[in-house]
Amino acid sequence: MGLWDKMFGRGAEKVQQPDTQQLFQQLRQKYQAALDKGDQEHIQFQNLHVEGDKLYVKGLAPSEEARTSFMNQIEMLRAGADDIVAEITVEQRQTQAAAAGGAAVSSPAVTYTVASGDTLSKISKEYYGTPDEYMRIFYANRDKLRDPNRINVGQELVIPPDDNG
Repeated sequence: MGLWDKMFGRGAEKVQQPDTQQLFQQLRQKYQAALDKGDQEHIQFQNLHVEGDKLYVKGLAPSEEARTSFMNQIEMLRAGADDIVAEITVEQRQTQAAAAGGAAVSSPAVTYTVASGDTLSKISKEYYGTPDEYMRIFYANRDKLRDPNRINVGQELVIPPDDNG
């Protein structure tokens, strides 16, 4: 199974029809280079699904430059079509707030240490109330994980905030 072969995030669980799956595969293929660019830019993808006739992508970029690079790749591939909605926000960091003279901003994510018997689905259920959000955790930890079905006891995982709720 490839990295972007499956819809995930809120909205994906509503979409199980074969025609929607086929449209997802077509749009995923069309925008594969943009998804790969987002991965290279360390964008934490929170949502990837089809709704109606559009591909919806939601994520958190580490910088404005990463966001711009990703959005430019989408625009190149879009070629005037109205078949994708990308909502990419830029992560606010403590250092940015301190440099601006403002109050420190707490991290937008928490860290979780994997225990015996844990799965990403189980961790997702604990933090998001549903096991279906496990891919959000996987994509937030792409630097440590290669397969969403393989996590190790003692691994420290970043749990993105539940901001879709």
